[in-house]
Amino acid sequence: MKTIVGIQFKGGGRVYYFDPLNFNFKRGDYAIVETIRGLELGYVLIGNRTIDDDELEHELKPVIRIATEKDLKQEQKNNEQAKISFEIFKKYVKEFNLAMKPLYCEYTIDSSKVIFYYSAEERIDFRDLLKVLAPEFKIRVELRQIGTREAARVIGGIGSCGRELCCKTHLANFDFVTMKMAKEQGMALNTNKISGICDKLMCCIAYEHELYQNLKKELPSIGQMVKTPTCEACKVVSVDYIKKLIKTNENESGVLSVHKAEDVSLLETKEEQKKAPEKVEIKKEEEKIVVEETITSVSNLKPNTNKVKQHNYHSKKKQGTTNAKAKNRNSQ
Repeated sequence: MKTIVGIQFKGGGRVYYFDPLNFNFKRGDYAIVETIRGLELGYVLIGNRTIDDDELEHELKPVIRIATEKDLKQEQKNNEQAKISFEIFKKYVKEFNLAMKPLYCEYTIDSSKVIFYYSAEERIDFRDLLKVLAPEFKIRVELRQIGTREAARVIGGIGSCGRELCCKTHLANFDFVTMKMAKEQGMALNTNKISGICDKLMCCIAYEHELYQNLKKELPSIGQMVKTPTCEACKVVSVDYIKKLIKTNENESGVLSVHKAEDVSLLETKEEQKKAPEKVEIKKEEEKIVVEETITSVSNLKPNTNKVKQHNYHSKKKQGTTNAKAKNRNSQ
């Protein structure tokens, strides 16, 4: 068992575990920790908590200290300075005509390093840009390329559902999203309709996938034959998994009929009905074959006395001839 504290950094996203040492953190506090970017101010999202060792992905790093009022004021100054530095960064990117999109800028808590974030489709050679930025800020300058999803989280925006982006509000980790998931959820397989502002498949497809899998077990699939209150046997054309509505083609005019899932029962197709008795007959035949094999195997176990006697006779005769040959050799 390990005691941890969960800390989140700027822009939201993933929560990282640290060793709280002797400090007692609660949700809403701020802590100073050391990361690969340097000393940073982090927001305590999870207070001191004990978890199993299996839940830890790597060894815990200790926190440095609880953030003080001085640290919070310094962070505010850094944020104001970052806005000015970011404008300078954008100006030089435009001058060098680099194929990168500047996103934002941040300082470490001790103001020893400034980090500029950008997105690009390919790798960018920004060595000439660094030669200009380093003397401009007179501290260590670092450029970091991030993906389009991370960029969308930083910038924010409104999704196609009309709500704020999930990655900006509550989504901590980016799950793996596939077209197969979208197909199973009955979505139109058009990348323009199922992609977010990051030009990737929408994250909600992944974390809603498990819900749709459970619903598909309860509801009939498209193409299956069902019985409805107005039709003894009709084909399923469309399924609304969230509202639990089944659309069937039972009218000659072509107008689809809509029924609640609870009013629809699944029918066995003719092929399934034919397969059922065949399986029984096959099982019976297999049982006969097994019985016959056991009978033959038992019969093979009975000793054949004639063969045994004949074998002994030939073996004795052969032994006699070999003894005679040996005597002739010795006499010679």
